[in-house]
Amino acid sequence: MGIGTKNRQNQTAELCKEHLRGTYASQGVLVEDFIGEIEGSGKSKDILKWAQFTNMDRDTASMLERLDEKFNKWLNGDVGDL
Repeated sequence: MGIGTKNRQNQTAELCKEHLRGTYASQGVLVEDFIGEIEGSGKSKDILKWAQFTNMDRDTASMLERLDEKFNKWLNGDVGDL
């Protein structure tokens, strides 16, 4: 895996987390719980899990839309596969 790929994966993870924390700031604890469920914690932490929201075009707007949909489903108890 090239350094460019790792940087892109880190950027995707950070962009998703920033979006959640900014858009849903009033639900801070829930946002952090959701982030923890997506990427895990400790040794099982995996930022590659954020790639589920991306597409081949790397369209940021559609990525964030899919992220919002998943978060809102999660809030409503429709956990499915995170």
